Amino acid sequence: MTKESSYVAKLPGPDGIYPYTSEEDAIWGELYRRQTALLATMACREYLDGVNTLGLTADKVPQLVDIDRRLHETTGFGVEGVPALIPPSRFYELLSQGKFPLATFLRRREHIDYIEEPDLFHEVFGHCPLLTNQSYANFVRHFGETAARLGKGYSWHLFRIFWFTVEFGLINTPEGRRCFGAGIVSSPSEAKAAMDGKSCEFRPFDLLSVLRTPYRIDIVQPIYYVIDSFADLEAIVEQDIEGMIIKAKTLGDFAPAFEAKAS
Repeated sequence: MTKESSYVAKLPGPDGIYPYTSEEDAIWGELYRRQTALLATMACREYLDGVNTLGLTADKVPQLVDIDRRLHETTGFGVEGVPALIPPSRFYELLSQGKFPLATFLRRREHIDYIEEPDLFHEVFGHCPLLTNQSYANFVRHFGETAARLGKGYSWHLFRIFWFTVEFGLINTPEGRRCFGAGIVSSPSEAKAAMDGKSCEFRPFDLLSVLRTPYRIDIVQPIYYVIDSFADLEAIVEQDIEGMIIKAKTLGDFAPAFEAKAS
């Protein structure tokens, strides 16, 4: 993290239950109702099914122990509570173990529309539903294994794969293009932008192109990569990623589709 966060990770009690307040329950409920209404015709069916499988509701902030149990019952994946941001090496290690790291704090009301740090709503509502899909869960685990094996020198390019799939991925469906990336499904502005397509570009997913595409975390994305199925994700990590990253470094990045961030 480049600046000190004003948020502090919550700690669970001896029973593993996190002490969320009534105000946090209300914020979760407002976010949940807003996004589920928006995503009914925007998110892919696998994501929407995952929300139901996890038993997410607007009533209260979900508990990690419940999410962990339901994921184990469906795909064998799990979750682990962590501070907002952790080192890439630890992040990849957890993924390789079949554990998705989840920030445990929930945004405050003044940040209800946008928060740059990943909070519990982004993590649980954004990331966890698709971990009930076996192909998707396999991809995330194998991605973590590959990243942990290749190490620091490959980390920056590897995260571009994660960014344009897990965070901001789109998928072609019989009903049309739909979103599945956590950064889209957990953000009203991102979901609307990704679906109306007026100020962005859609590209078919190509690993080498993804590895050469820079991005910014603090803007609505100008470029989205689109897969045809979640089985396609599993095929990504079966490629020679190390060789592809070396090739991408040799070819260099594409010109950014955004203005540089002011320092």
